[in-house]
Amino acid sequence: MRRALAVSAEVHGTTSPNPAVGCVVLDRDGVVVGTGATAPPGGPHAERAALAQAGDRAAGGTAVVTLEPCNHTGRTPPCVDGLLEAGIARVHAAVADPNPVAAGGLDRLRAAGVDVTLGTLADEVALGPLRGWLHRTRTGRPHVTWKVATTLDGRVAAADGTSRWITGPAARGTVHDLRRRMDAIVAGTGTVLTDDPALTARRPDGTLFDHQPLRVVVGHRDVPPGARLARTDEAGTADVLHLRTRDPGEVLAELSHRTVVDVLLEGGPTLAGAFVAAGLVDRVLVHLAPALLGAGPHALGDAGVVTIADIVRLHVDEIHRAGDDVVIDARPAPGPTGPDVPQ
Repeated sequence: MRRALAVSAEVHGTTSPNPAVGCVVLDRDGVVVGTGATAPPGGPHAERAALAQAGDRAAGGTAVVTLEPCNHTGRTPPCVDGLLEAGIARVHAAVADPNPVAAGGLDRLRAAGVDVTLGTLADEVALGPLRGWLHRTRTGRPHVTWKVATTLDGRVAAADGTSRWITGPAARGTVHDLRRRMDAIVAGTGTVLTDDPALTARRPDGTLFDHQPLRVVVGHRDVPPGARLARTDEAGTADVLHLRTRDPGEVLAELSHRTVVDVLLEGGPTLAGAFVAAGLVDRVLVHLAPALLGAGPHALGDAGVVTIADIVRLHVDEIHRAGDDVVIDARPAPGPTGPDVPQ
C-alpha cells in the first residue's frame, strides 16, 4: 500500500478534479507485476494503468489500491470491470469512496467472489494525496491548507515590512513542491501590494514546473498594472482570478464552482485570520525559522478568538526539519473547533 501511495504522490496535482489514486498489482506468487496512477482527466484510472502493465500475470493475483475501485461509467469505464475481466482474486483498498455515484465497487467485487479488505493504512492514505479530494467529496468545498513562514516569536515580516527571506532555501523548496500539487493559491490584495508575489511553482533553478495552480487574489483593491501577477510572462499565462470580496465562504464557493479541490492559502495575517475565524482552514503548515524579529506583523490576524475558551487547538500530524527550519504539519483538533477524522 505504501508503494501505491508513493505512486499516487507522483501524479498529485495533475488529476483534479479526479482523485490521485495509486494501484499495485501482484501476481499469484506475490510478485509486483504492475503499478499505475490516475492519469489526467479523460485518461485511465490507476487500476486500469496497473492492469495494463501486468497483462496476463494479473490473473489470480492481487490489486492493492489507495481508493475503493469505482463502480460507475464516467469518461472511462468502471475500474471494477477491469479488475474482474483481468481475473484479480484479491483486492486490498485503503479508503472507501465517499462519492455515492462511484461507490459500491467493493460490494460488487465481493459478490463476484473476489476476496476484499478495506482499511489498509487508511489513516496514512487519508492524509496523503487523496486528502483534498476526500474532503471536497465529503463537504462539498475545497480543502484549504494555510502555509505560513514565521520566526520563533511569531513574526512574518520585519517592522519595515520586509520578509525575504525568513526561512531558508530548503523550506522554500518544499513550498514550491507543494504549490505544484495545488489547484489554486490564494493571497490577499495586501500581500500583493506589499510583497509583489508571482505565486508560481518554481524549481530550485528558477524554472517553472509544468503544472501551475490557478492564482487567486482576494480583496477590493486593484492589482497594479506593473505587478508580477498582472504580467503574462510570469507563468506563461494570464490565469489570475481576482475575487473582489473579503468573505472566505464566497471565495471557496467560487473556487468550488471552478472544480478546485486543493487550495493553498498564502495570504497575510488578515486573510489567514478571516479563514480561521470562519472555520475554513483544514490544514496548517508552519515553517518555523530559528530567528527572532521582536517587532513586525504577527503570523495570524484577528481569528475571532476573544477568550481562552475559544482557542483554536490543533492536532499535530508531523514535525520535521527542512534545512535549519522546523515544519509543523497540523489540522484543527477534534471537537467544536475542528473535524474528528482526517480530512
